Amino acid sequence: MGSSMKEILLVDMDGVLVDIYTTFFKLHEQETGQKLNLKDIAGLLEEEAFKNQRKWVSLPGFFRDLPVMPGSREALHKLNDRYKVIVVSLATEFPFCLTDKQLWMHDNFPFISWKQLVFCGDKNIVKADIMIDDHFKNLDHFDGLTILFTQPHNMLIKDTRHKRVDSWEEIEKLLI
Repeated sequence: MGSSMKEILLVDMDGVLVDIYTTFFKLHEQETGQKLNLKDIAGLLEEEAFKNQRKWVSLPGFFRDLPVMPGSREALHKLNDRYKVIVVSLATEFPFCLTDKQLWMHDNFPFISWKQLVFCGDKNIVKADIMIDDHFKNLDHFDGLTILFTQPHNMLIKDTRHKRVDSWEEIEKLLI
């Protein structure tokens, strides 16, 4: 049997593999002159925290050069040996997003094959054993082990059934 018995691990991109907030903060300051910090936007969804967020994510190339989340490359490399890793991302809402995300993964996580990428409009269609995500809308309907990656929009919610992690180091401790 071998590898077919591995548990399936779903890993989100934005806010988990991709450090998207650094770019949001930078663009917001460039466009408005207002320097926001975590406290300013705690509890707000991305589009509530940054008024131009939908414009940014609709631009060709936006998702192409975003920074990699600290520790994610090394950790995912280890997890990829132990689990059947599937990177699952909502990427069909904005037309340019799909290609940009695929190229970003290829550049930053070359050990993740194109067969391990699922770009969709609804993550509830993907079945697996474990899910790492930063959005409750994805985790709440998932049947397996759910790991909530802390981001500003979810940081105020303390009462949750999901296992909260603040870093990839914590994910490694949990899953390896």
